[in-house]
Amino acid sequence: MLGCPEADSPFLYWFMKKVAILGRRGSFHEEAALAFYQDTPLELKGFDSFEKMLAAYDSAEVDSVVVAVENTLSGGLVRNLELIHSGGYQVVGEVHIPIHQYLMALPGETLESIREVRSHEMALYQTRSYLEKHFPGIPQVQASSTVAAAQEIADGQLKGVAAVASRLAAKEYGLEILAREIESFKENRTRFFVLDRYFRPEKADKASWCFTLPHKAGALAQILTILSFYEMNLTRIQSLPIPGCPWEYFFYADIRFDDSVRYRQALSAVRPLLADLDIMGIYKGSF
Repeated sequence: MLGCPEADSPFLYWFMKKVAILGRRGSFHEEAALAFYQDTPLELKGFDSFEKMLAAYDSAEVDSVVVAVENTLSGGLVRNLELIHSGGYQVVGEVHIPIHQYLMALPGETLESIREVRSHEMALYQTRSYLEKHFPGIPQVQASSTVAAAQEIADGQLKGVAAVASRLAAKEYGLEILAREIESFKENRTRFFVLDRYFRPEKADKASWCFTLPHKAGALAQILTILSFYEMNLTRIQSLPIPGCPWEYFFYADIRFDDSVRYRQALSAVRPLLADLDIMGIYKGSF
């Protein structure tokens, strides 16, 4: 269990929202949960897979799930979208956070003393330019996550070893930050969906759909034309093959709208033209 250090009062603990995140304290999922819920008291529970997070949600072990669904560098995290769609879950919100990577090590270490760098494969890729410039020839060791790399150093008191992880990870495991924001692409952001059985979004202006189309020419173009006519802003669309149905696809789409009446009109217009439609969520967009 990942507790909230400020929650010393039993009364406060009773009203804390239990939130499932991927990984441990100090992860980007924790940053996303804190950003979305802001001043709400949280009890964070870490899991090592999204499947286990959803199982905890189904059993009411947690009230909420925060999960990454898209990154500006690597694109959509299709497996997570699949699980939300196939499980019939409702998205109640989204949050975008910048992904800043920090180089950290035990207190007293310096850049000159580092002989090995550890992190998740993606974080090592995202900081490749910095690492090649400052640590040429030094081993880069893959860890199961950025947080795991930080914890390994702290738990093992590993001298001469640095981790690439978040600012929260350095704070959580008592590591000293040697270099800040070392990512190669400064506009790297990750988008997270929020599932919450108690949260009700206000002033919704965005919808996430998963739909299939009849297998005929021009089917997708017809849908896009209707959405354009009703001034729906299609901010994202991604196709995914349907297992067992050659050359047929699921389409995941995000639609931003300013007028809820026109959104309902657009929905009514396209629904008869779709083979299947799952409205995964209608919520307040964050970006």
